Amino acid sequence: MQKEELLNIGTCSWKYDSWVGLIYSENKKENYLSEYSKYYSTVEIDQWFWSLFPNSKVKLPDSQVVADYAKSVPANFKFSIKVPNSITLTHYYSRDKNIPLKKNPYFLSIEIFNEFLNRLFPMQGKLGPLIFQFEYLNKKKMSNQRMFMEKIDAFLKVCPKKYSYAIEIRNPNFLNKDYFEFLAFHGLNHVFLQGYYMPSIFEVYNKYKTFLKYLVVIRLHGPNRKEIEKRTLNRWNEIVSPKDDELGGVSQMVRELNERDIAVYVNVNNHYEGSAPQTIKKIMEKLERKP
Repeated sequence: MQKEELLNIGTCSWKYDSWVGLIYSENKKENYLSEYSKYYSTVEIDQWFWSLFPNSKVKLPDSQVVADYAKSVPANFKFSIKVPNSITLTHYYSRDKNIPLKKNPYFLSIEIFNEFLNRLFPMQGKLGPLIFQFEYLNKKKMSNQRMFMEKIDAFLKVCPKKYSYAIEIRNPNFLNKDYFEFLAFHGLNHVFLQGYYMPSIFEVYNKYKTFLKYLVVIRLHGPNRKEIEKRTLNRWNEIVSPKDDELGGVSQMVRELNERDIAVYVNVNNHYEGSAPQTIKKIMEKLERKP
């Protein structure tokens, strides 16, 4: 793996017309990603996460789209990518709680994962962390934390070693010493998720920061998507829910981790404050760094 820059900060996706005038020009024909990369050193791609659909084949990235994205950014740009949910979901999604769960036959499939990596080939040299996002795993989906770690351990044994892997779990009770020791032992990276009913990242960080070794991902998401969408009317060009105290904590985390030569990716969602670019501007000001 290439040595990471100590700080990469960017947004979750970039395809927002409401950023015209903020970071995009008025010229609609301009490549948004190309313009974006003049401001930020990284972006999170989550569009390929949505890959598992009932009664259909797994949907993986189109290699031409991957190549187009790679050509749109400079050589030092990094993509942090959410691994397809066909690999991270234990069962198919179901809104009806009365219907028995249907197992996902591709859960932690090395065949699907290798094909996914093959599709990402045009991005070689521009790949940041590959994020494995696991949903909340109740007892029906995963009997206990030990079983979860055993499955991850078996999967890792057959995974290519040259990539940076990051784990995002949404079981607050999994965030314990055993989990962070497991990550450190396997050279895995933790994703600090602020939002989605997870405990404060600062609480978790202060408790387990000594276990962090290589790279950290901080994903800033708001607690209530529907509420902020009503307030913004899905225009993401200004702050509507300021979180300055939290951003002070994020800046302190970044400083401390960078002082330990731990690389940090900060991925900011519009739903966090109302405008990811405006949030990043505030973070950079607190860090006393230029964008």
